[in-house]
Amino acid sequence: LPVAGRAKVAPGLQRGRAGLRAAGAARRRKRAPEPGRNKATVKGRVVKSAIEEYHKKKPVNHLRENLQYMLKGRLVADKAVTEQVLAQNRGRKSKDQPPEKTEKKKPEGTVFTEEDFRKFEREYFGVP
Repeated sequence: LPVAGRAKVAPGLQRGRAGLRAAGAARRRKRAPEPGRNKATVKGRVVKSAIEEYHKKKPVNHLRENLQYMLKGRLVADKAVTEQVLAQNRGRKSKDQPPEKTEKKKPEGTVFTEEDFRKFEREYFGVP
């Protein structure tokens, strides 16, 4: 049972070649020129100053404001917090982990004093 008010075929499929041609012709047809201001006349035209236009387009130096802005925010985060954030952003793979820092061994100082060296020198070389 067909329902009233509904087409049997979709309207897009029903349109044949004639429909496509008509749509293209309508698109190509020029619109009528709208009644407006005549561009050939001088009435109502404002004369622009070339100097004013130049000054409008002149580049502005924003260095001072930028420096003020950059120097304004001097908040440095805590070292522990930055380490925690970096650890969270790092991957879990071993290649993403930073190399473990090995404790540097402090150069061991000599046990002998300068007096011991002099004493050894006297005994070994026979220097008075």
